[in-house]
Amino acid sequence: MLSTHLAVVSLDSCPMAQTRDIKKRIKAVGNIKRITRTMQMIATSKFAKAVQRATETKPYTEGVFHLVTELAETAGDITHPLITGTDSKDAKDLTLVMCSDRGLCGPYNGTILRLALSKLKNADPEHSLIDLVGKKGASFLKFNGVHVDEHHQQFGDKPEVDDVDRLAQSYMDRFIAGELASVRVIYMRFVSAGRQEPEVMQLLPLKPPAAKESQESTGSAVLYEFSPEIDELLDELLPAAVRATLFQCFNDAVVSEHIARMVAMKAATDNAGKMGTSLKRKFNRARQSQITTELTEIISGAAALE
Repeated sequence: MLSTHLAVVSLDSCPMAQTRDIKKRIKAVGNIKRITRTMQMIATSKFAKAVQRATETKPYTEGVFHLVTELAETAGDITHPLITGTDSKDAKDLTLVMCSDRGLCGPYNGTILRLALSKLKNADPEHSLIDLVGKKGASFLKFNGVHVDEHHQQFGDKPEVDDVDRLAQSYMDRFIAGELASVRVIYMRFVSAGRQEPEVMQLLPLKPPAAKESQESTGSAVLYEFSPEIDELLDELLPAAVRATLFQCFNDAVVSEHIARMVAMKAATDNAGKMGTSLKRKFNRARQSQITTELTEIISGAAALE
């Protein structure tokens, strides 16, 4: 038993076994580097398309809110069910948490979920509802004892306008019916390629910009004649603003996810390259030691034959 143990130790410590082990590790690190580099290139390609989609929808969202602002400035106090909300005591606050379907995107999901937990910590469970987008947040929320009322898995990497419109319309219908008191969205807002911020955005009730109290620039208010009437305009503009805002949230979240994955895979590729270089140095030292040992044994054998 003792001799077997000594034989195993001597085999593991021999230079030949060491170089074989290092070669296997170099090959494994090289495979990982190729995978992470491919994932980085895919994320970069998807980011370019997603950022174009997000920037193209932003002017429409801003334009709708600009029209609502003009109405507020001209008509004064405006009332609408999507603005005033509901007085129902049974209405609940709904929170929509946007995560990703896939991992390997660095701190993206963790940042959003920590923000969600901090906002839900003091919420009353009996008067709160949680909706979730993405697969990665389900296990995290379950582990922390947060019940998910509805899990939306139909959006993916490229949310369709019709799917987002149906979700926004369901929120508006439930809000007007008095089932929901408020709707807020927790997502990653895209500011620029180098800056993304987790944000809690109130979707309902809508808070249009307040009317200006004075006309500093002109000194007089501009009068508008509305056709159709303001109420009819609000019935069109406010639901459009809700749908456009929610769709912009989805687009920002997708862009931010691709950026996070691109950065994470770039870091993984760089780390794999550094590890490969380090292993190659270690392999060269081990190989040199092996050659020196073999030369010493040959010389010693030749000297013993003389």
